Amino acid sequence: MRPLRLTTLLFAAVMFALPAVAAPAPAVLPNVGGIPTLAPLLEKVTPAVVNIAVKSRAPERENPLLNDPFFRFFFDGSEQARPQPQISAGSGVIVDAEKGYVLTNHHVIANAEEILVTLKDRRSFQAKLIGSDKGTDIALLQIKADRLTAVPIGESDKLKVGDFVVAIGNPFGIGQTVTSGIVSALGRSGLNIEGYEDFIQTDASINPGNSGGALIDLRGQLIGINTAIIGPAGGNVGIGFAVPSQMARAVMGQLLRYGEVRRGRLGVSIQDVTPRIAEALSLTDSRGAIVSRVEPGSAAAAAGLKAGDVIVAVNGRALRSSTDFRNRIGLTPVGEEVTLAVIRDGNRITVRVKLKGDSKARLKAAPGLSKLDGAEFENLGRDHPYFGQLEGVLVARSAPGSRAWRNGLRKGDVIVGVNRRAVRTTEELRTALKGGTGVIALNVLRGGTGLFIVVQ
Repeated sequence: MRPLRLTTLLFAAVMFALPAVAAPAPAVLPNVGGIPTLAPLLEKVTPAVVNIAVKSRAPERENPLLNDPFFRFFFDGSEQARPQPQISAGSGVIVDAEKGYVLTNHHVIANAEEILVTLKDRRSFQAKLIGSDKGTDIALLQIKADRLTAVPIGESDKLKVGDFVVAIGNPFGIGQTVTSGIVSALGRSGLNIEGYEDFIQTDASINPGNSGGALIDLRGQLIGINTAIIGPAGGNVGIGFAVPSQMARAVMGQLLRYGEVRRGRLGVSIQDVTPRIAEALSLTDSRGAIVSRVEPGSAAAAAGLKAGDVIVAVNGRALRSSTDFRNRIGLTPVGEEVTLAVIRDGNRITVRVKLKGDSKARLKAAPGLSKLDGAEFENLGRDHPYFGQLEGVLVARSAPGSRAWRNGLRKGDVIVGVNRRAVRTTEELRTALKGGTGVIALNVLRGGTGLFIVVQ
């Protein structure tokens, strides 16, 4: 279950056009003995919703003295926290019966050592993680099995408030459960659940364990991945959220191609067009995103975008807000060209932009970095408090129990030097670590405090 001020549980349904799927059910409910029923629809789609059990490891509470390399030397590692096994559960949706692809939430499989998928017919299979994206909370698994059923992918952008939907998942681990409701709202954002938010809100009953389950329309099509709930005690109060299938489809495509999401970057700061801004700029409505700043050397600068431009559409699709714009750009692959409709000085113009990659080059511990195995590093981004104030390399990840973690490196540390030699980028860090022999001394900043970490 995920925290969301009150309490949240991420749950979402995903989509991807796939072969070997059941034919969509009719939009009008069939009757049995003159009584409307969802049973024929559910007989087709419920075999595609699976239970997911995850084995992971979390460290015991650590002795705070071990954060200080001086005291850690005297403990000689004997008091290091030992990772303990944890078992968690969630749900998933088969979206390709032939290839065995299963969509679920990133938070369901995060830090997983083993992933077990159990079908409705009680067959169980070890799953392979194809890729995962924390920003949208979407992950893609693969199982090797025959006689699978997949859910056809629907078009979430055609949903309307009031449409009937069905949620399927494994709440509280009690087994597959079906609940129904309507679409309560669309385009929900600002909930601080994930980095890219465009949620479908529903009153279908959602509870812990539904994460990664399916949100289905009455045609039997997948229109969302159940992602979050709001409740005072983590239970259903009629407010649940799902990742739209359009967003899940885009993420899945990149995970299949790259194993990760490679987000294009435009290089602008934007904000919503308020009614006052619309009035000041003589705009007909307040939808869209206004550019407040263009970064020098960015894709936006190369395309000629200017501060004060109002972006009203991307690739012919009208924008609702700055969040909508951020989501669309963030899910567009690096190197792809997008066409922007822009209002400038009262005139509507077209701007074509080829998106660049993220400036945060990530470095994983590799053969030359084996002493820091389990860590990942990236260049300081513009969103980091130290950006522009100092030069160094950010520790983006330090897996609990890994060699890097045992050596004292923590997520959020900033490495500014190796063996008294300054490092400014991931490439300089790679070179410095490869050139080091024996003991390596790292100069690290942690929470504004300088540390000296010895790596053996």
